[in-house]
Amino acid sequence: MQEKKVSGVITGSGRYIPEQVVKNRDFLNHRFFNESGELIQKPVSDVVSTLQKITGIAQRCYIADDQVTSDMGYLAAEAALLDAGLDREALDYIIVAHNFGDIRKNNIRVDTCPTLAARIKHKLGIANPYTVAYDLPFGCPGWLQGMIQADYFIRSGDAKAILVIGAETLSRISDPHDIDSMIFSDGAGAVVLEARSSDQPSGILKHLTRSDTLHHAHLLEMQVSYNPDYKDDTLFLKMQGRKLYEYAIKTVPQALKDCLDRANLPLGQIKKVFIHQANEKMDQNILERLFQLYGEGKPPEGIMPMSISFLGNNSVATVPVLYDLVVKEELAGHRISPGDYLMFASVGAGMNTNVMIYRVPMPEN
Repeated sequence: MQEKKVSGVITGSGRYIPEQVVKNRDFLNHRFFNESGELIQKPVSDVVSTLQKITGIAQRCYIADDQVTSDMGYLAAEAALLDAGLDREALDYIIVAHNFGDIRKNNIRVDTCPTLAARIKHKLGIANPYTVAYDLPFGCPGWLQGMIQADYFIRSGDAKAILVIGAETLSRISDPHDIDSMIFSDGAGAVVLEARSSDQPSGILKHLTRSDTLHHAHLLEMQVSYNPDYKDDTLFLKMQGRKLYEYAIKTVPQALKDCLDRANLPLGQIKKVFIHQANEKMDQNILERLFQLYGEGKPPEGIMPMSISFLGNNSVATVPVLYDLVVKEELAGHRISPGDYLMFASVGAGMNTNVMIYRVPMPEN
């Protein structure tokens, strides 16, 4: 008889998307400057239209004025725990991926004391002192890195149930005078990962992470507003967009292939690719280049679900939110079936890139 192996299996998922919808037309009264502090003379309507063509973003969601990141993380966590049907006191770990802490509406400063994980555990009302709660700042790949860490805990026997949350409020650290501000949004996603034993490969199978800091550490960083007349020296998130794009399309496809090869899994077995929602064209390019690395033609229709057009880029939340939409069949044309092989991937500040191969468990006999 084949020995049963323990792996991390997603038993529940949840999300929180803010109710405030901001459409592209809402930026038409903005004044945009370039990185040299010069006013962009191109009509704003053309700027907005060009960004939509490149990124695919038509609208995004912003957090309510009286909310902070940990509020969204808590609401996503509640939904995931309910979906899993798990007693929250049985959680061994709560891992919260974010980058900027609880930034308030009128006080744009990072607040991470106590950690967001501690705040969320408090809001969940968990009394168990052995539910260890900690934060994971790792750029946009933070949630996926949390899943990778959770898998290690489960395979070691140290944990049986882990809550992994990705929550971020990018709207409050976006320079209103920077074109890239139209990319960013807010939201939270969460999953419950539990230990399961099976004689068939299931759950998290393989993963891979790389950090390219030598030449790419500062492709995303915090700087003052592009507007030279901005009222103060508040720091906003800045991207070297072209260099970031070039890094992603060069690095991510090979990382995807390397992880698949580690899993001894043919590309044709992958049913869905859940990739960080940063730029629609970039994600399509990454997928096409992956297929080219295998000498394959055009990727099959429907393999890569996308949410960026209506949710924008909410950093660590994009992948878990996208997964939740698909697994609950709330994204038209997409569904997941038992036995499906899934690929998760992200890229972001650091620069960090990670990949995870996951197999949806088959029903128990």
